[in-house]
Order: sequence, then C-alpha cells, then structure tokens
Amino acid sequence: MGRILDEDLIYEILSVVEEIPEGCVATYGQIARLIGRDKNARLVGKVLSMSEFYGEYPCHRVVNHAGRMVPGWQEQKHLLFREGVPFKDDFHVDLKRCQWDC
Repeated sequence: MGRILDEDLIYEILSVVEEIPEGCVATYGQIARLIGRDKNARLVGKVLSMSEFYGEYPCHRVVNHAGRMVPGWQEQKHLLFREGVPFKDDFHVDLKRCQWDC
C-alpha cells in the first residue's frame, strides 16, 4: 500500500515549481534539493503527477536530469516550445541553455 503524502510537503514542492520562470526548466532533483530532500527526486515526480488536484502549476517546466520530457505527455513539448525553451531533440530540452539558475 502506498504512503500518504503530507499536504504541507505537496504544497512546498508545488510552490517551488510555481517559481520556475517562463522559458526555463528545472529538474526533479533540483526541486528536491531546493526543499532539502536531496534524494527525493521521485517524490517530486509523484507530487507533480497529482498536481491537478491542488491547483494550476507550471509542471510542464520540470524535466529529468538529462532534460527528457515526460513520456506520453505530448502537451509538455508544445507548452515548452511556446515559451521559447530550446530543444536538443524531440524528447529532450537543452538544459545547458534553459535550466533555471536558482
């Protein structure tokens, strides 16, 4: 049985995501470090997968450590493209050019 997530933790993660500027991306690990949970990148991903239940957040601005977008979420690429995020290929953003410097 899965663990129930603390709502304070959920909102802490989402508040960091909310700060990612348009045209930039952050990684799951980067967000985990910003909340003081260096080893919890997967937790960040889990929270983002449920974000629609907590309001509207720019979750499309979060990618994995290699810049890969969420598999199967076609809208993510379109949203990032509209914000001017540069891509390396069809599945990866160019982290060197667009990673949030926080």
